[in-house]
Amino acid sequence: MTMWRGLDAVVADVGSTPRRRSVVTVGVFDGVHRGHQVIVAQVVRRAQALGVPAVAITFDPHPLTLLRPELAPALLTSIDRRAVLLQEVGIDHVVVLPFTLELSQFSPEQFVEEIIINGLSASEVVVGSDFRFGYQAAGDVSLLTDLGEKFDFGVEGVGLVGDGRVRWSSTAVRKALLAGDVSAAAAILGRPHRVDGEVVTGDQRGGDLGFHTANVQVPAGMATPSDGVYAGRLSILDDEGATGEGFVAAISVGANTTFAGTERRIEAHCLDQSDLNLYGRKVGVEFIQRLRDMVTFDSADALIAQVGQDIEHTRTAVRQ
Repeated sequence: MTMWRGLDAVVADVGSTPRRRSVVTVGVFDGVHRGHQVIVAQVVRRAQALGVPAVAITFDPHPLTLLRPELAPALLTSIDRRAVLLQEVGIDHVVVLPFTLELSQFSPEQFVEEIIINGLSASEVVVGSDFRFGYQAAGDVSLLTDLGEKFDFGVEGVGLVGDGRVRWSSTAVRKALLAGDVSAAAAILGRPHRVDGEVVTGDQRGGDLGFHTANVQVPAGMATPSDGVYAGRLSILDDEGATGEGFVAAISVGANTTFAGTERRIEAHCLDQSDLNLYGRKVGVEFIQRLRDMVTFDSADALIAQVGQDIEHTRTAVRQ
């Protein structure tokens, strides 16, 4: 998989040629959830049938960060993680367009001509049926189809999908995380929700209490579950964000009010790993099941006893 940042980075044998050489999809694709995966699967099928690359266009930052910052959502995935997930479901190339004021003012026709045709020489475009594009979201699938006839490319709108109870969407994942329902989030994503960050020095109190924890510093603006204790996994990541060695972990999200803490943190205790040194390492933390709310304990002994129960509940939850 190749990730290109901006059209200028697209190699000549994919774009800027009179021949139609790609099947393209366009979207934010935050989370690359099961709804996105349905669209991508059709992109991949059509690309394989035509013998051309499957290309996904996405944006960084999220468009609302520029257009309506007060409405900009917490992100489910960083742009690098998003590209990896798109590759895993079959995309050959990811084009990341910097979402600038200039790009936001492209008319629908300008967007199609400059990006989809001149930039990527698309033979077909596959998008969700609710796809909007161009200045003030003036373009939709109907207009895209008309532009396809003008510029000689095919268009397919893929219907919105869900499980009969909820439509699979990034918004639905965020709502589930805000409610602490990481199981519901995983059902929409098709995998446990993961946050990536660097392990930094914390209060270093866990060792004294008998359970070392990794204090994971997550970049601002990323979506995390509501405060509570969760069963999950911690994986060591390489420089490209790929998953390496992993451990079952009991994870707390929130402030440690038992010791008068006020800073919201993500701390992971890796089970059966008493001498694990993760300081300075990049890790991914997956949330599998919510165990309980955060509680202020009357004593350190009460906290230690509860953590012991959390560890056993974590073993059971992850085995399931």
